[in-house]
Amino acid sequence: MPVLETEGGAVWRKRTTGQAMARWAMWLLGVAIFIWCWQRISDATTWFFVWDAPEIAGDILGRATPPRWSYINTLWEPLWDTLNIATLGTLAALVMAVPVAFLAARNTTPSALFVRPIALLIIVSTRSINSLIWALLLIAIIGPGVFAGIVAIAIRSIGFCAKLLYEAIEEIDRTQVEAITATGASRMQVMAYGIVPQIAPAFAGIAVFRWDINIRESTVLGLVGAGGIGLQLQASMNTLAWPQVSLILLVILAAVVVSEWVSAKVRGAII
Repeated sequence: MPVLETEGGAVWRKRTTGQAMARWAMWLLGVAIFIWCWQRISDATTWFFVWDAPEIAGDILGRATPPRWSYINTLWEPLWDTLNIATLGTLAALVMAVPVAFLAARNTTPSALFVRPIALLIIVSTRSINSLIWALLLIAIIGPGVFAGIVAIAIRSIGFCAKLLYEAIEEIDRTQVEAITATGASRMQVMAYGIVPQIAPAFAGIAVFRWDINIRESTVLGLVGAGGIGLQLQASMNTLAWPQVSLILLVILAAVVVSEWVSAKVRGAII
């Protein structure tokens, strides 16, 4: 800690003059960047619509109230498709994420120089692209529908599941693995009896957590044509059927709340 010499003696200071000036310079730079960014945003914004937004929102809310409850029977099948997209996509992702995780973990990869970087590349690349973008690409390749949504959810989930799983693999108790290895067990036996039992709770928690996230993501995939209840939402918005839109949003909210409750109960039972 710097000391400032004065006539009355030494005075302790938290920072030197140079450090204080550097700190103020960083603050000044941050304020300048903020002002510049705000200016760019302001120039690209039509403020008339912003000031008029509360009135427009109130008008839409009035048109959407009350919800069209008679439309509920049309939503059961799309809601079921949404649940299938989330569930099957999560299962497919877990099947692909497990080997990727073992290849990415330092203590299980067959080659830290060649194989591990490829596994990490798969994890990063699948996590970096949003599921909506994957859905748009897959619709162009395999056509619109539920299958495109399942594949989009699966690809998006691989990196998430594999990253958390390979971190759990790297944090296992090595003494248990060493004890099984000392018995003369093969590599597969060590993995089956020394590693898998230790990561099983983490794997179950990751699976349930990702399924909960995928329920949310699958509700909007229909907006780009990947099936599910989002398709009904898009159709209702295109026809300005606001009572149907409000009902669909309530159904989506209920589905998300139920999935959150189920995932919390399952995680609580696992932990």
